[in-house]
Amino acid sequence: MKQVWRLFPFVKPYLWPYFVLSLVCMAAFGGSSAFLPYLVQNVFDDVFAQKNEAVLAYLPVVIVVVFVFRGAVNFGQSYLSSYVGHGIINDVRNAIHRHFQTLSLSFFHRNPTGTLISRVTNDVNLVRGVLTDAVASFMRDAVSLAALTVVAFLKDPLLASIAFVVFPASVYPIMRLGKKIKRVTKRGQVAKGLLTSILQESIQGNRIVKAFGMENYEIERFQQENRRVFKQALRSSRTQSMVQPSMELLASFAIGAVVWYGGHSVIGGGRSQGEFIAFLVAMFLMYQPFKGLAKTYTMIHQGIAGAERIFEVLDADPEIKDRPGAQPAPRFAREIGFHNVSFGYARKLVLSDIDLKVRAGEMVALVGVSGVGKSTLADLVPRFYDVTAGKITIDGVDIRDVTVESLRSQIGIVTQQTFLFNDTVKNNIAYGDPTKDMDHIVVAAKAAHAHEFIVAMPQGYDTMIGELGVRLSGGQRQRLAIARALLKDAPILILDEATSSLDTESEMLVQRALENLMVRRTTLVIAHRLSTIRNANRIVVLVDGRIAEEGTHEELLGRESEYRRLHTLQLLEDEGAHSGKVLH
Repeated sequence: MKQVWRLFPFVKPYLWPYFVLSLVCMAAFGGSSAFLPYLVQNVFDDVFAQKNEAVLAYLPVVIVVVFVFRGAVNFGQSYLSSYVGHGIINDVRNAIHRHFQTLSLSFFHRNPTGTLISRVTNDVNLVRGVLTDAVASFMRDAVSLAALTVVAFLKDPLLASIAFVVFPASVYPIMRLGKKIKRVTKRGQVAKGLLTSILQESIQGNRIVKAFGMENYEIERFQQENRRVFKQALRSSRTQSMVQPSMELLASFAIGAVVWYGGHSVIGGGRSQGEFIAFLVAMFLMYQPFKGLAKTYTMIHQGIAGAERIFEVLDADPEIKDRPGAQPAPRFAREIGFHNVSFGYARKLVLSDIDLKVRAGEMVALVGVSGVGKSTLADLVPRFYDVTAGKITIDGVDIRDVTVESLRSQIGIVTQQTFLFNDTVKNNIAYGDPTKDMDHIVVAAKAAHAHEFIVAMPQGYDTMIGELGVRLSGGQRQRLAIARALLKDAPILILDEATSSLDTESEMLVQRALENLMVRRTTLVIAHRLSTIRNANRIVVLVDGRIAEEGTHEELLGRESEYRRLHTLQLLEDEGAHSGKVLH
C-alpha cells in the first residue's frame, strides 16, 4: 500500500470539490440501499396482506423518488469519479514524461522504448483503477454494506447473526489471492511492455524487415510474445475468477440456513411474511456490495503492481545533472580542453588518457576504425555522459561546474542518423529555437541548400514530413538537420559522420551546407570518409581509445602513420567500388 499512498499528491488537486462531492454521492447511494428492504416490507405487509389503499396511494411515489435519487447520485459519483480519474491519468503521464526528459542517455539504453511506453499507457490505467474506481467502489459498497447490516440486525437480530457467521469466512480466500493477483499482474505488465517494444521495432524498422525478407520472422516473434501476454492474462483472470465462486459457495450456506430457519418461523407464525421477505432482500442486497468489496480488493492489488512500475521510473535519478551551485556557462570564446580524460561503460574503458586542446574557430577531425571511441569522445562535450576520470573544460571552466542547459545551448550537433519529428518542415528547422520567425527559418534553409526542395513540396514549409522524416531522401533529411543547427547558431559544432551513407550528389550538397554551417564556429568532426576532412586544422587519430597521433592531412600522410594506413585502405575500397560499378 505504500506505493498507493505515494500517489496522493496526484489526487490532492482534485480533492475539492470533485473528489469530495464524488464521495458524498457514493455515500448517499450506499445509504439509500437501507430504504429498499422497508419498501419491500410495506408492499407485502401493508398492501398485499392488509390491503391498505392509503399506503398504496403514496408508496409508488416514494419508490419513484427513491430510485430517482439513487439514479441522480449514482450519475454524480460516476461522472465525478471519471473526471478525477482522467485528471489523475493526465497528471501522472505528464509527470512520467517530464521525468523522462531529465534522465540520462544511459537510462534509455538500458530500457527498451516499448517498455517505457507501456509504463505511460498500461500501468497508468491500473493506477487510475485503484485511485478512482476502487475508492468509488469501496465508499459506495462499504456504506451500503454498513447500512444494510444495521437494517438486518434491526429487522431480526437472530437471523442476522446466522447470516453473518459466514461473512468472516468469505474474507479468507480473498486475502489469500490478493498477493498472487499483484504478482501475476506485474508479470503481465512486463509482458505487455516487451510486446510494445517488438511492435515498435517492427513498425519503425519496416524498411529493413522488407529489405531482408524477414516479415515471417517478425510475425512469429510478435506472435510468441503476444502468446505470452495471453497466458499471463489468463493466469490473472483465473486467479481473479476464483474469488467470486468461493464467496458464493460460502454465502449459499448462510442463505440456506436463513431460509430454513426463517421459513419455519413464518409457517409457525413467529414473524410476518413481509418481515421475512424484507430481511431476505436486505441480505441479498448486502451480498452485492460485499462482492463489490472483494472485487475492489483485487483491483487495489492490480493498482499496486502498476504503481510500483511507475515509481521505478519516477525514482530513477538522472546521472547527468547540475552540481550544487552550478552557474550558467559564459559564451564560448577561447578553448575546449580534454585533460587526461578517461571514460568507460560497465568498468570497461573506452577512452584512456585523452589530452587535447581545441581552440576557438578550429576544425578538429577525429578519425579511426569503427568502435575506437570517436563518437563517445564527442558525446562527452555536451555531457551526454560524464567522464570517468579527468575533466573537460570550456574556456578553463570544468563543464560539470556549469548548468547542463547553458552548456548544451552552445553546442550544435548534426549526426549520421538524423532525427526528425512527424511535424512540418518549418517546425523541424525551428526545433532548436522555436522563437525564431519565418525569415530566420528561410535564411537557415537557404544556407543549408534546403530551400529549393522545400518550396517544391506540396505545402512548402508547412508540409508534414512523416515519422522520422520518412517522406524525405537521406540528403534532404541531412540538410534539414543542418538548417536546424544553423538556426540554433551555437558557437561549438559537432558533426558525427554527417555525410556518410549518401549518394555523390547528395553528399556534395550536404558538404556545401556543412561548409556554411562551420563558418566562424569551433567544429569537432567525426569522419568516416577521410576525403571530407582534408581542410581540417588538425586531424586526431584514435587507436584503442587513445590518441595515437595528430597533425594536418599533409603532415600525417608524409610519415609512416596510422592515418596514412587508413587513407590507403579507403583509397583501395573506393577503387574497388568504382571498378565494380564499371564491370556492372
